[in-house]
Amino acid sequence: MTTRTDSPAGLGRRGALTLGAATLLGALPARGHAAAPLKVGAIFSTPIEEPWDHQIHVALVQAQKVHGIAYQWSEHVAAADFGRVMREYAEKGCALVVGDAFAAETIARRVARSYPKVAFAFGSGQGPVNPNFSVFDNWIHEPAYLSGMIAGKMTKSGVVGSVAAMDIPEVARLVNAFNLGARDARPDVKCKVTFIGSFFDPPKAKEAAVAQIEAGVDVIFAERFGVIEAAKERNILAISNMSDQSALAPDTVITGPVWDMWPTIDAVVKMVKAGVFTAQDLGSFSFMAKGGAKLAPFHAWEQKLPADVRKLVAQKQAEIIDGTFRVPVIETTPKSE
Repeated sequence: MTTRTDSPAGLGRRGALTLGAATLLGALPARGHAAAPLKVGAIFSTPIEEPWDHQIHVALVQAQKVHGIAYQWSEHVAAADFGRVMREYAEKGCALVVGDAFAAETIARRVARSYPKVAFAFGSGQGPVNPNFSVFDNWIHEPAYLSGMIAGKMTKSGVVGSVAAMDIPEVARLVNAFNLGARDARPDVKCKVTFIGSFFDPPKAKEAAVAQIEAGVDVIFAERFGVIEAAKERNILAISNMSDQSALAPDTVITGPVWDMWPTIDAVVKMVKAGVFTAQDLGSFSFMAKGGAKLAPFHAWEQKLPADVRKLVAQKQAEIIDGTFRVPVIETTPKSE
């Protein structure tokens, strides 16, 4: 486990070295001095490079600049250590603790109950718990559907693929949305699906991608890291996930669903500062209509993507945002064809 601190000025992802508790938290300001910044801790079960947790981290770094929070984070926290790290942040005086609790759902709620004056907001597959445990998730099935439409239009073999983490509802709904978009764009398309059984195993993801490519896939949804590398080496097209990953392979990556955690973090920080934070499901902040989900920029593909494909996607995106089209939430196991 690694714990790090970013200064309020907003250092890079690998910013300042870990500070001691006294340095991090400081003493309470003397009367008449400016109020101390809101102290926020984040607990990530994976390395910060993993896209899901990275998007939360990016939003918290932005909160440093916009809201002046004092931000410290711990990465690669094992489930067995999760409760201990939560308690450490609460005892250090963090008013808000954020992170992902998928591997520690029960213990996260139990610890939160012990600190009713601390606000907790965690990525979770379960519901919120009064008075102080809120939940969120990456509801990016809408841009995943749009990405699938692009894949359906761009495949020459008629076979698209997805390499994803594991068969859980949160992942299945993205793959299902991608496949649905591909089929709506090309009804005869075949969709292959592979789960690697891990949130972060780039070599295994690459291996699964190579197997799909050898089976005829020529456009692949890189739900996990490692897939884009295989796509680049085998000269096929890729759809990224969670963040804009065009820089990894500009000629390979067309676009992909992006999870923007800023609307969620912005709302939570404001609620905590105003003293009105309550346990709630924050999932709607991750929908396209609220700016929490979008397609990554096309970059060079702005010119290379056929005009009819860009028009089709733009029209469907407008329908999603104005509410005239709803992408189904399907969380059952996607079938591989």
